[in-house]
Amino acid sequence: MSKLKSRQESRFQIILTAFMVLLMAVTVYPMWYSLINSLNNANDIAKNGYALLWIRKFSWDSWATVLGDAKILRALFITCSRTILVTVLQTLITSMFAYGFSRSNLVGKRFYSTIGFLSMYLNGGVIAYFILFNAMHLYNTYWVYIIPCLFGGFYNVIIFNANFKAIPGSLFETAKIDGASEPYIFFKIVLPLSKPVISALSIFTAVATWNDYTQTLYYTRSETLQTLAYYTLSLTKSTQSAADLSSSMTGTAASSVLTVMSEAASNYKTIELACMVISAIPLIVAYPFAQKYFEKGVMVGSVKE
Repeated sequence: MSKLKSRQESRFQIILTAFMVLLMAVTVYPMWYSLINSLNNANDIAKNGYALLWIRKFSWDSWATVLGDAKILRALFITCSRTILVTVLQTLITSMFAYGFSRSNLVGKRFYSTIGFLSMYLNGGVIAYFILFNAMHLYNTYWVYIIPCLFGGFYNVIIFNANFKAIPGSLFETAKIDGASEPYIFFKIVLPLSKPVISALSIFTAVATWNDYTQTLYYTRSETLQTLAYYTLSLTKSTQSAADLSSSMTGTAASSVLTVMSEAASNYKTIELACMVISAIPLIVAYPFAQKYFEKGVMVGSVKE
């Protein structure tokens, strides 16, 4: 019986390992595909198509173009600064609100809960936000990226609240007996004990902020305020436009123009892929540092005693 069980477990482990390797390959391949084609010569791609597994003809031109373009570097700076500010401030302000919300002696807690749950399902929409941001003089300014994102939403409050309630109440009572104020308790006791949930929500916030392009699309019009995600989207549209134009041209006289347009589309595509790789690198690098807290953070509140 034990031998049969061990064989079944071995087979299960082999199948599970094979599945996980396949899943990892499917997950990693798009990134690898973008990297090798961003480092491949654009003319070679125009003639032979995109590389699938390895670089056919190495070229640093696309990366040199990206790293040397002032617009892309400005978009990268806007995205980096916005992500850092929003992640830090949103996590801090939302956790402060959640800490107050978790206290049993909070006056009007039911009212705040009702307003919070309604905000999870109802919102004014893009037009209402546009009118509000315009009235607050945030439209087409850098602060339209920061101020509307200072609060992380009531869903994050619920997660923080579950974590704060898991902290023993005797700890708060002891701190108050020793004369500690609420700000001292929050910054010196609550936050250090909440590293897992803070790390998990910070990752979610950073990823969402880094990849967001809708704020730029709806609430800005200046090229100096473009984010990297929006700039990459613009490159994608340019690539598609060049490809559509080249495919719509027919006739012998247009053959030379078709070649030029195909090479131009391929050049745009390699630049776009380089932008995609650059935009993914910071998150890939930052994730391992928070990984040890990530699993604990996403499990907060999942087990009820």
